[in-house]
Amino acid sequence: MSDTDSFIDEVTEEVRRDRLFLMLKRYGWIGAVAVLLIVGGATWREYSRAKAVSAAQDVGDQISAALTANDAADRAVALADISAGEVGAKAVVDFAQAAALADAGEPEKAASLLDAVAQQSELPQVYRDIAAFKSVILQAETMPVEDRRLRLETLAAAGGSLQFLASEQLALLDIEAGDTDAALARLKEIAASAGVSRDLQERVSQVIVALGGSPEAEAQEG
Repeated sequence: MSDTDSFIDEVTEEVRRDRLFLMLKRYGWIGAVAVLLIVGGATWREYSRAKAVSAAQDVGDQISAALTANDAADRAVALADISAGEVGAKAVVDFAQAAALADAGEPEKAASLLDAVAQQSELPQVYRDIAAFKSVILQAETMPVEDRRLRLETLAAAGGSLQFLASEQLALLDIEAGDTDAALARLKEIAASAGVSRDLQERVSQVIVALGGSPEAEAQEG
């Protein structure tokens, strides 16, 4: 390489450095802001996550403390005093309080709490279904039969998280109404369905036998 070429390369490199320095001087603040935003965002996420974990642990500790009371009414009162801001945590507290109220002989208050949980659109559907189902069961002695049937039919819709449990309860309503054929049809459908738990299979088989049917025959037909 000639001296002239070397000199040109040096000048070119110097010009590039000058341009880079000028760009950094003019636009370097953008990079600094970007770095601050990235670091700040990561810090905020970690802070928010730690805060959420701490809040969940605090609610859990309060629930555990409330459940140590021997008297169900005292447990219900202690649970009612728990302040849980997050929707999911509040639902857990409400489930526990509803159970305590039911044990204390106050099913209507328990059902009211569960109905409120069932209306929380922010909750996963499975939890809302569980709350609605428990509410119906608690009001078995007070809710009109047609209202119970309507709620259970909604829960028994195909693909529902509590489809088979709700269908079982509908079969029991059919039995109460003296409609044995309808009850057997529902029970047969449960017995032939995939994904039914062993406990439910056993209960269904027992009821089918009690109604004069044959579990083996239902299984073969399914």
